[in-house]
Amino acid sequence: MALSIQELSDRIEINDLLTRYTSAIDAKDWGLLDTCFLPEADVDYVSSGGIAGKYPEVRAWLEKALSIFPVTVHAISNSEIELEGDRAKGRTLVSNPMCLRDGEGKESIFTVYAYYHDDLVRTDAGWRIAKRYEEHVLTGGDIPEALKPKS
Repeated sequence: MALSIQELSDRIEINDLLTRYTSAIDAKDWGLLDTCFLPEADVDYVSSGGIAGKYPEVRAWLEKALSIFPVTVHAISNSEIELEGDRAKGRTLVSNPMCLRDGEGKESIFTVYAYYHDDLVRTDAGWRIAKRYEEHVLTGGDIPEALKPKS
């Protein structure tokens, strides 16, 4: 079945939104991140060791949590988007290498792999994330002791 011009446009705009999110996170550009979420969005990063809450609370946590990483790289792929008029559901794979440096400059690099499960909404300003749940898949690499899950 062929996609309509509107469906093609929506898919491109949603892809741009997801890419903007990764750019904002990696640049630690919190103003740009604000353009990705509805102000009242529900965001849940618990499965990867984060928090869940409304976007402003999670944004503040992200600022603090990501400040310890001099480098993060969020790469997204395998997006599955289901359009439903002015709403959409998405499932997108994220590969997230992160770098930590100890007091002596030694780097520890580890990667988190997860799926973003998103409820998306078309607004006058473009597509926004209304709800995000991050489903942790695996973590690999040189995980620093301080970040390893407690048994």
